[in-house]
Amino acid sequence: MVKKRKKTHIVPKKTTATKNPTTPHILKKKKAQNYHFVFNKEKYIIMLVGLGFIILGFLLMVGGGSDDPYKFSEEIFSDRRITLAPILVLLGFAIEIYAIMKTDKNDKPKDAVLNEEKND
Repeated sequence: MVKKRKKTHIVPKKTTATKNPTTPHILKKKKAQNYHFVFNKEKYIIMLVGLGFIILGFLLMVGGGSDDPYKFSEEIFSDRRITLAPILVLLGFAIEIYAIMKTDKNDKPKDAVLNEEKND
């Protein structure tokens, strides 16, 4: 003989209200944080100048081909393509490296920034 089970109803437990991570008091804390960018405006301008030199150098290298594939053109050995354009490209990369490595007088040493974060 098989026993019949009683039918039981599952009632969900009442949950207490939990704070949503996007509640206003948490958002205020996030806004209060100071964000420190790696580069400032001056460094970005220097980097754009370096990028301009690189692009100009590559544009000066373009061309010099012949319309007829069976004829050799001496234009590919012009001074503009052989000397001026590579110098501009290398100068552009040197400017980029300078912009990245340049330190500001107002920047704090990395250790001082880390100590401030530990104290907060």
